[in-house]
Formats: sequence, C-alpha cells, structure tokens
Amino acid sequence: MNSQPPDDRPATDSPGNQRAEFGRRLRELRRARGWTLAELAERSGLAISTISKAERGVMALTYDRMLQLARGIGVDMAEFFTNEGEAFAPGSFAVAPRGTFRKQETRNYVYEMLFPEIRNKAMVPMMGTLKAHDILDFDDFVRHPGQEFLLVLEGAVTVHAEGRVPVTLQQGDSIYFDSARGHLYASSGAQDARILVVCTESETD
Repeated sequence: MNSQPPDDRPATDSPGNQRAEFGRRLRELRRARGWTLAELAERSGLAISTISKAERGVMALTYDRMLQLARGIGVDMAEFFTNEGEAFAPGSFAVAPRGTFRKQETRNYVYEMLFPEIRNKAMVPMMGTLKAHDILDFDDFVRHPGQEFLLVLEGAVTVHAEGRVPVTLQQGDSIYFDSARGHLYASSGAQDARILVVCTESETD
C-alpha cells in the first residue's frame, strides 16, 4: 500500500474550509444511518449543540471529541477526513511524502492527521502546533481511552496532567502516558511548539 496525497482536498486549507469539510462528512455519516442529532448525541455522549456546531462548520473538535463521535457512529476517525481509503492489512506498507496530512485547527491546537486514508489503524499518528501557552486557555482537560506518546520537535512544551505536577519538555524530549488521565499540552515561552503525537484508540487491560 502506497500512501498518496488525497485528491479531494478543499480548494483552500483555511480553518473555515477545514471545519466546513469536516462538518459535511459528519452530517453525511449521520444521515446515512437515518439518525437525528439527538440520536447521535445519545450514542456519542456529546451535546446536541456541539454536534450541530461541528456539522455547520462553526466549531472544530478536539481529538477526544472526534474519537467520541467516531465511536458513536461506528466508523474509523479517518472517515471524517476523506471519503476514500482502505483498511490496513497484514503486510501493508505505507509511505507519506512530507506535507501529506489532513489538518484540523482548533482554538488551541493545529492537528495534522497523518495517513488519513488508512482505516483501522492500531495507532493514530499526528503532528501539530500548540497555539496555547497557558492552561487557562483551555476549558477542560482532554481525556480518551488508550495510551499516548508525545515528542517535542521544536520549542518547549508543558504537559499538564490531572493529579500530577506539570512537566516541561524541551526539544527532543518525549513522554508516554495513559490518555484516560486528563491532560493538556501548552507551549512554553513565546514560540509555538511543534510536536509529534501517537495515540492508540484501544483501552488497555
């Protein structure tokens, strides 16, 4: 399997177009099942207003909320980013040229979702930019089932985790943790940090 740049990207890569494209796919997936917003809210655990805003392109969702929606609908998260794709099979080998990703930009993070065309990945790899510089920039901690790895590519990052003293990582430092624990990343200093994150979607025993 060779990974090629998706051919159905929006004409421009602005945050508004990213949100609109994500919302269109979300709405298509929901309507294909004949569900109302209320039914999807019940299945996913997200508020009706949150799903409605995401469908209308008003709100960009964080990783944990995207995962909740994907599980509620019963699809791979990759289906929010491209209509085309195939499941990762034994023996598969995928290469992504530099710059091949799908972007999801929120108030505090810029997610660059790698290999969006590969479904049923055991891991979800992404790069990103941390626009937030203070824990007060966030409304709440992020938490989701699985495990998480973070490597600082540029700048410095402070990792906040519930019940633990914040840890500041410099370029080249990394951290691995249970992502069910509430956590947040924020850039330390004036520079927006660049990171590589790999998440597993499965709960561990």
